[in-house]
Amino acid sequence: MPSVGRWAASLGLLGLWIVACAPRTQAKADDPDRGATGGAKPIALDASPPRAPDPTTPAATGEPLVRFQPMSFAPIVHAADPGVVTITAVTEEFEISPFSHRRRPSEARSLGTGFVVDKDGTIITNNHVVAGADALVVKLSDEREFAGKVVGTDPPTDIAVVRIAASELHPLPLGDSDAIEIGDWVVAIGNPFKLSHTVSAGIVSAKSRTRDDVPLDPAGYYSFIQTDASINPGNSGGPLLNLKGEVVAMNSAIRGGGAQGIGFAIPMNMIKQLLPMLLRDGHVTRSALGIDIVDVRKLSAEDRRALKLGDGTKVLGAVIEDVRSSGPADRAGLRPGDIIVAFDGQTISRSEELQWLASTSGVGRQVSLSVLRAGSPVEIRVTLGRLADQGTGPR
Repeated sequence: MPSVGRWAASLGLLGLWIVACAPRTQAKADDPDRGATGGAKPIALDASPPRAPDPTTPAATGEPLVRFQPMSFAPIVHAADPGVVTITAVTEEFEISPFSHRRRPSEARSLGTGFVVDKDGTIITNNHVVAGADALVVKLSDEREFAGKVVGTDPPTDIAVVRIAASELHPLPLGDSDAIEIGDWVVAIGNPFKLSHTVSAGIVSAKSRTRDDVPLDPAGYYSFIQTDASINPGNSGGPLLNLKGEVVAMNSAIRGGGAQGIGFAIPMNMIKQLLPMLLRDGHVTRSALGIDIVDVRKLSAEDRRALKLGDGTKVLGAVIEDVRSSGPADRAGLRPGDIIVAFDGQTISRSEELQWLASTSGVGRQVSLSVLRAGSPVEIRVTLGRLADQGTGPR
């Protein structure tokens, strides 16, 4: 019988590899390397006795915990790279001559990334890549350069849409960011530190990172995908790809500066939701409830008691701190202390989810809110108003 190594090597001709999974045993606390490989989920390092395997798990049914994966990311890169562009933002400035002491014009240039989404020349990038630029130069992977025109921006989500008049473009397929899971492989392509079309790979480290996790403008709307694929200045606006070569997010931010294995990307589903408005209107008009909220999980024990939430009560949602006078919520009868647990049938597990749903549902639309008031459930209908303050977005 051929060894596992020879079997895996023979499959190399197909560009695939297999991880052979032996039965997993409980790792000992004094042997941290045991049980750390060969599976999708690490075994907890504790002193408790081994538990019987769940009969429904892949390991118990004999299925491999790790299935076929690409031996190389090269096919993904070859297919996606022609759709990745370099964006140079040119800003006109003035400098003082050291000799004549007169002002003279000069240019400041900053570099970012973008990706093509249709054959008409529509490109998605970060708002902070193009903000304040007097001119944009878009360079394709085949070295062609075009003047870029900003056709839509949304600072609160840091999304911008640029258009170029070009032919023979290679739009990238847009994936479903809700379908990716923590631990999935992802590939980033961008222009870090002016090193054009740099490729890095890693995994999805976390999902739904908010303003509490990433120190950006509190007026923004964030639900970042965190990745350990190397992200650096210049990667902004570039695609984060899954193993199908689909864009599942747009690389946008780093924490602490430099490649530390902590990068953040805007989910593609968020971008797809706003893209039609940006193309049609050039901006996003947001709806609003007219309330200030706080996440239930941030309440103190004293506040929980005041709201009739016992210490053992597992209630998630958003608590109303303040109701704007004469606003939509005020007219509907919402009160401070009300806990919104669902918005039009969608469960609210974090306050950021309510903020997003309320802002994108549409001005003038009537929605149903499921509310806990002094511990009792209440259904309230609200007609959404218009959000006046659009915020400034990430910096």
